[in-house]
Order: sequence, then structure tokens, then C-alpha cells
Amino acid sequence: MREKLTGFAKKAILQIFKYSLLFHLGGSSYYYIEVLYRGWSHWSMYLLGGICFLFCSIQNEQKIWQAPLWKQVIRCDIFVLCGEFITGCMVNLWKGWNVWDYSQMPFNLMGQICLPLALAFAALCLAGIVLDDVIRWLVFEEERPVYFPVSR
Repeated sequence: MREKLTGFAKKAILQIFKYSLLFHLGGSSYYYIEVLYRGWSHWSMYLLGGICFLFCSIQNEQKIWQAPLWKQVIRCDIFVLCGEFITGCMVNLWKGWNVWDYSQMPFNLMGQICLPLALAFAALCLAGIVLDDVIRWLVFEEERPVYFPVSR
């Protein structure tokens, strides 16, 4: 009984470590990409980046490998856009922190999200999915990633 508990505990600790690493990697990456893009960022973007990267990671875990990469990107991009919109409504409209304002961008929704950045987020989602796969393969010795551009 003690060996099973120890094995379970080791697996649980490894999962906590893996998801913590992925959260902080996603948060840091998103934060610093924003700093490079516009010169500054906000702590809420670190949290949002971590949550979005975890979503990309977990949806990648739950879906079969044969799912085309473009479908994974679309799922992640929709999640990121929803996260951006909800976060924007909280930090910009409700709290008034003025972290960003896309009201001058084409095809914006309440100044919180817009089409041009939706396309940029899709590219970031693609990079995030591949990065997650590489980390899982090289760091956590999980299955080597294989991509299918279209359904089999």
C-alpha cells in the first residue's frame, strides 16, 4: 500500500510541477512579448498568458494526436480571445486600469479585442502548441509530437 501511495504522490508532484512550469512559461512569454511589442505590460497579462498556455497544453493532452493542427490553433485562439475579452472587461472597463484600448483598431469589440490581434494570437497559439509539445517530449519524456495538417 505504501508503494502505491508513494507512486501516486510522485505522479501528483510531477503533474503539479509540469503545470506550474507551463503556467509560468506561458505567463512570462506573453508578458515579455507584450513588452517587446509595445514597451510595457501589466501583471494581469502574465496571469492571462499562463492560463491561456495551460489551456493550449491541456486541450492538446485531451484531444487525439490525429486532430489537425489548424483545429487545435482555432480552439486555442477562441479561448485566448475570450480570455482577452473577459480580462479586458475586468481590468479596463470595470476597474478602469486602462491596460489596453483597441477601440481605434478595425473590427474591435468594445475596444477589448479586434480582428488584427486575433490573427496575431493565432500565430502565438501555433507557437504555444508546438512549444508545449516540445517541452513535454524533451523535459517530461512524453510522446514525441506528430502533426497532421489535415484530417486523416
